[in-house]
Amino acid sequence: MNKYRKLLKNSFIFAIGNLGSKLISFILVPFYTYVLTRSQFGTVDIITTTVNMLLPIISLSIFDAVFRFTLDRQENKDVVLTNGVVISVIGSLVTLLLIPVLTLIKVPMPNHVYLLLVTSAFVSLFSNFVRAINQVKSFAFAGILGTLVTAITNVTFLWYLKLGIQGYLISMIIANVAVLIFLSIRIKIFKRFSFDYLDKIVLLKMVTYSVPLIPNAFSWWINTSADRYFILAFVGSAGNGLYAVANKIPSLLTILNQIFFQSWQMSAVEEFNSDDAEKFYSQTFNYYLSVQFLGATALLVILKPLMKIIVSPNYFVAWEYIPFLLLAVIYSSLSGFLGTTYTAAKRTTGIMITTLLGAVINVLIGFLLVPFFGIQGASLAGLFSFGTVLVVRLKNTRKFMNIKVDWTKVVINHLLFIFMVASLFCIHNILILELVLFSFGVLMLMSNYRLINVLFFRLKS
Repeated sequence: MNKYRKLLKNSFIFAIGNLGSKLISFILVPFYTYVLTRSQFGTVDIITTTVNMLLPIISLSIFDAVFRFTLDRQENKDVVLTNGVVISVIGSLVTLLLIPVLTLIKVPMPNHVYLLLVTSAFVSLFSNFVRAINQVKSFAFAGILGTLVTAITNVTFLWYLKLGIQGYLISMIIANVAVLIFLSIRIKIFKRFSFDYLDKIVLLKMVTYSVPLIPNAFSWWINTSADRYFILAFVGSAGNGLYAVANKIPSLLTILNQIFFQSWQMSAVEEFNSDDAEKFYSQTFNYYLSVQFLGATALLVILKPLMKIIVSPNYFVAWEYIPFLLLAVIYSSLSGFLGTTYTAAKRTTGIMITTLLGAVINVLIGFLLVPFFGIQGASLAGLFSFGTVLVVRLKNTRKFMNIKVDWTKVVINHLLFIFMVASLFCIHNILILELVLFSFGVLMLMSNYRLINVLFFRLKS
């Protein structure tokens, strides 16, 4: 099968499983803004952010190693899975010590946080294994199942039982358990898992691969989430609630990125040593760049009308932070694309170093800007940190994969994006604003017209 068609086909299948589970967090935004106060929404966001921070630490990021090593033809898939499960179980037991620590620092509902953390670790493990053995349809169905369970339990616990933050966490835990049960059945975990498969050599290789990804994941978390703690400290939990709502719009672009990455990770590994790998990586990167700016443009055009519809009036002001968060997502996604070249080459130390650099910049800028510019300072910190990571990775990856960037397209897309953002802040008449934004949108589409041509060409070839 043509490598581009395979990439698109897998992306489509992953979209089926992801769109529901990813979109549910966006679709439920109006629901959350009515059943949760700004302070409660901010607290929920901090808890889930903290879970995402701790996840790679308690699991040693072994789910990433399971995915990468399962793709290797010379590795026994059951051996890889068994060693991954054992490490995850040990990590879960050790994490029990976290409960008194969370209690001491007054984190709400530490037992619920622990259960959410552990179930999330095993969902990540089994999901990555399912992808690696090419059961993409099972992966897709797991996403749909998680979506349905989340929606039903959210309404039950938040609307009818009015359990607030506790109800939100219970809902997430139940959804994770449902997905775990399904995936365990699909991969026949009890047939694949055996203590006889414990292999010190394989275990050491997997841990050597995954351990550098822990500081990388932690640093990436700082890039995406640490600003929330600056907002919490200098603005308050209500400000964090606004920031959480603002991030929901860029999350629509993030959804598309995550769907693509699940497919791209497989293609990147498979094609890394091919004769035309450089051409394949370069073309995919440039068309992916076009997708990013076209997606961000579409969101900017509908931004203000959409915010009036999906959030309560108390949250409408959050639109002001979204344009810079969108640009940060673009830089983050392009950096993530380049990150796959490190993983395909098994050079995970390079990922760690570049992400750590971005994290340091994020913290420094966040510390400087948030006290003076409030929530907007946090969005700018993320933009600068991800931009730095992108530039450094573009330079570093040339050592083993020389990706050729269409710089003319990069400059034009940035200029059009800046003009659109300026229009949002300067034009107050909604009809004139939409006309101007639509005009810039057409120009953006013309600037990236080659993407459409290539998509049609690749689908037919």
